[in-house]
Amino acid sequence: MPQIAQLDATWSSQVFWLLVFFGITFFVVGNLMVPKVMSTVAERDGQIAADLAAAKASRDAADEQEEAWRVRENENRAAAQAIVAKAKDEAAAKSEKKLKAAQTRIDKKLADAEARIGEARTEALAEVESVAVEAAQDIVKTLAGVKVTKPVATKAVKEAMANG
Repeated sequence: MPQIAQLDATWSSQVFWLLVFFGITFFVVGNLMVPKVMSTVAERDGQIAADLAAAKASRDAADEQEEAWRVRENENRAAAQAIVAKAKDEAAAKSEKKLKAAQTRIDKKLADAEARIGEARTEALAEVESVAVEAAQDIVKTLAGVKVTKPVATKAVKEAMANG
């Protein structure tokens, strides 16, 4: 086979060119491409680190703002509760004032009514007494045939009502 017979004559030149080609490739890749790739990787690592630092700073700032918001929210809630409590106290004070005024009016009306009732009772008792005096005079005149004077009948009715 002539192809195999040729190998003895060309193998050293093929190995030489193989080594030259691989040497050039190694030199080009090692000195030109690898540094570019490494610088790109380093740049990317730096960018990632910067992005992570920025994200951490943003998260810390957001946490601080959230905490400040929570503090403000709690202060606002406390202020609102104080306003509500004040409004309740004011409403209770107004209600109590109105209740006292109403109670005063009711007490005055009650006192006036009791006074009118007392006057009416006195008038009624006086009227009952005068009717009783007249009835006593008529009864004595009808039963005994004796005419009793008004002062005597009044005195007898008063004694009967006091004992009675």
